[in-house]
Amino acid sequence: MAFVAGASRGIGATIAGALARAGAAVAVAARSEKEGKLPGTIGSVAARIVGQGGRAIPVPCDVTSEQSVDDAVTATVAEFGGIDILVANAGVLWLGPVESTPLKRWQLCLDVNTTGVFLVTKAVIPHVRTRGGGSLIAVTTTGVTMTEHGANAYWVSKAAVERLYLGLAADLRPDNIAVNCLSPSRVVITEGWQAGGGGMQVPPEMIEPPEAMADAAVLLAQQDATGVTGTIQRSESFTAQ
Repeated sequence: MAFVAGASRGIGATIAGALARAGAAVAVAARSEKEGKLPGTIGSVAARIVGQGGRAIPVPCDVTSEQSVDDAVTATVAEFGGIDILVANAGVLWLGPVESTPLKRWQLCLDVNTTGVFLVTKAVIPHVRTRGGGSLIAVTTTGVTMTEHGANAYWVSKAAVERLYLGLAADLRPDNIAVNCLSPSRVVITEGWQAGGGGMQVPPEMIEPPEAMADAAVLLAQQDATGVTGTIQRSESFTAQ
């Protein structure tokens, strides 16, 4: 049983579909219950999975609200009986330089990308522990290491998540829970990237398909604390091992 946060489009939707094809029942969690500025809803993603023979439910979830997260996790456990896998993928993108970043954008990145991961992770840990083990995966970015390209709110928020998960791996090892971060090896051009990438042009050789992230996520989802844990994985490098 998998809970995928930020699964209404892009990388999250692709990972949700891949997990379902691998045999997991999937909670498709996000705020997008209706079509908005960006295409994709939790209902359409869940329906596509079910139409392909998988098992999925749409779960409304605002990762910046503890109550919303708790309600979403409770609904998932009520439907599936538990949670073995978390993919914390919900995120917002802001790549502007620090001096021209509005405070509200800085705070939004931290609220969604960092606090949101904290909230969904905190909520699912007791349920994964009850199952005797499982896998927690946070989606991050290679931009965390690209300090020669400057600073922005997105990279900072994702760097905090990597520190959170590296430390959490040690905390949860006795519970047989794998804790890992996963980022693209290159750039995945999603609807969110196109909306928030600031018009940045990406050479074709630097683009990878979202399926690369999905393949890596399925492999990480199969781990527990006896396998791969406490790592930061890059999608294409990990699946090539």
